[in-house]
Amino acid sequence: MRQPLCQLLGIQYPIIQAPMAGVSTPQLAAAVSNAGGLGSLGVGASTPAQVRELIAATRALTDRPFNLNLFCHRPAQPDATREAAWLAHLEPFFAEFGARPPAALAEPYPSFLADPAMLELLLAERPAVVSFHFGLPDAATIRALKAAGIVLLASATSLDEARQVQAAGLDGVIAQGIEAGGHRGVFAPEQGDVGLGTLALVRLLVHHVRLPVIAAGGIMDGAGIAAVLALGAGAAQLGTAFILCPESSANAAYRAALQSPQAEHTAITAAISGRPARGLVNRMHLEVDVPGVPRPDYPIAYAAGKALHAAASARGCEDFAAYWAGQGAPLARALPAAELLRLLVEEWQQAR
Repeated sequence: MRQPLCQLLGIQYPIIQAPMAGVSTPQLAAAVSNAGGLGSLGVGASTPAQVRELIAATRALTDRPFNLNLFCHRPAQPDATREAAWLAHLEPFFAEFGARPPAALAEPYPSFLADPAMLELLLAERPAVVSFHFGLPDAATIRALKAAGIVLLASATSLDEARQVQAAGLDGVIAQGIEAGGHRGVFAPEQGDVGLGTLALVRLLVHHVRLPVIAAGGIMDGAGIAAVLALGAGAAQLGTAFILCPESSANAAYRAALQSPQAEHTAITAAISGRPARGLVNRMHLEVDVPGVPRPDYPIAYAAGKALHAAASARGCEDFAAYWAGQGAPLARALPAAELLRLLVEEWQQAR
């Protein structure tokens, strides 16, 4: 499967830089693509106008394929009672910094499932690759994107989700293990999460699904790439490995945390955004995330989490930041993206 997937994606090496909304940039994606991998942009929280600018900026830096990643979560259902309860829960934390929580919460960005303008933009711009997280768009959208010649991928955290990806007619499936940083791609988190690790998930998908499999979660170096390819994956997707690249938009505090002992402690919490996501453990995990408090839908809850972080950060406190990172975080290296890509290829080839 390895060579066909590289051919499908138009890349030289079976290495994909994960989208990482909020961290990925045109400079990062272009550097990875120019070095022979597949660069990605996380645009799930962007407007169509912003995405148009990101595409133009990336195309100005590379003529090679890159990936746009979109969020296909169930559109948020506003609930004033739940939102008020969550804001009341957060009020003491805001008070530490002389601030008050927002008077009300609103959905900060729509799901791709409810954003026809984004579909129009994709059909007009025709990026080489589009990937989906949290679920799948409807059949008509998939048909339109495929008719435009766009390669389509989607994350899956279980065999059932991967079978849905296959049945929908997509071109490849991203096997997101529990080790992965950032948001879990679970289609229906209210139904639970099987919590499969990357290696077990890859083998299940390779055995039971006909689609090419892309391994994601905990992969930080060439040895990890070699391991998942040996298990039958056609490519490896790395996210945390690229955060320390100078081309990423991670701020100084995020970079410092990722290079400190804090990187040895990651955990999954839904308190930050309303959906389970893995990041460096902080007070959002340890104090805000408590059982029994009603929480708003994703991404409405994210508006509250971002407001709390802003209030704390303004007073020099980073204890409430969303520093997404996978379990391999201590292996992150601060290298330019092209240099890191070359090193990953060298390590992978040596490990084969």
